[in-house]
Amino acid sequence: MPLLAIPYPVIDPVAIAIGPVSVRWYGLAYMAGILLGWLYGRYLVSRPELWGGKSPMTVSQADDFLLWITFGIVVGGRLGFVLFYEPSYFWQHPAEIPAVWNGGMSFHGGLLGVVLAVYFFSRVKGINPLSLGDVASAATPFGLFFGRIANFINGELVGRESDVPWAMVFPGEGDAPRHPSQLYEAFLEGIVLFIILCIATHRYHALTRPGTVFGLFLVFYGIFRSVVEFAREPHPGHPMDIGLFTPGVIYSVPMILIGVWLIWRARREPAVAASS
Repeated sequence: MPLLAIPYPVIDPVAIAIGPVSVRWYGLAYMAGILLGWLYGRYLVSRPELWGGKSPMTVSQADDFLLWITFGIVVGGRLGFVLFYEPSYFWQHPAEIPAVWNGGMSFHGGLLGVVLAVYFFSRVKGINPLSLGDVASAATPFGLFFGRIANFINGELVGRESDVPWAMVFPGEGDAPRHPSQLYEAFLEGIVLFIILCIATHRYHALTRPGTVFGLFLVFYGIFRSVVEFAREPHPGHPMDIGLFTPGVIYSVPMILIGVWLIWRARREPAVAASS
């Protein structure tokens, strides 16, 4: 190991094992992100002062939405990884598609799954889909933070080779030190993005303009993901690895454009109290 490289803190991916039953850190991380996001969403819904009046949904509806959004995250994230990153591999090994415990989730696929969950749930419950999307977006950084920590524990989605003092040698990735890009993403997509959205909801009353928080989420996630892509090892053999561009960058560009449009659209509408 190079002298200037920080030793990778090898962590057993299995958190708890009782006989043949094992619980992996990967699953616990997703569970923690979803549950904390749900609790934060309940908090936002229960604070009428953040909405300029009555919230567009009830806490009970936020509870009901938990199952919908969990399904959207897991199914969308897994199918996104299968279709966007490894279609040829899973075409030959279809039995491995449900094996989410081995890692392999796509954020962009999970986002599409959540968008569909928001749309259908809002139609069923008669809720403004943009307001529900705002709540879901404000709560998402919890899942992103824990998801990236899970990637780090699994030693997956490693960074490019680097000589920065905090570079690490990841198991199975050769002897060269690499950026711990998973931690960069946990910081930017989890902590920094949460702070930005929290300031928008609590200081600038962004929830009174439906679609604003969702737009801010798309813009800043797209920017942060694109920046970290320069430190992240490109997906091997992916057809969208073109020069400086990677799949993560290419998939993020539409997010940024849609986010800008949502913010522009919301700013054109007068700020009003949401109603159920």
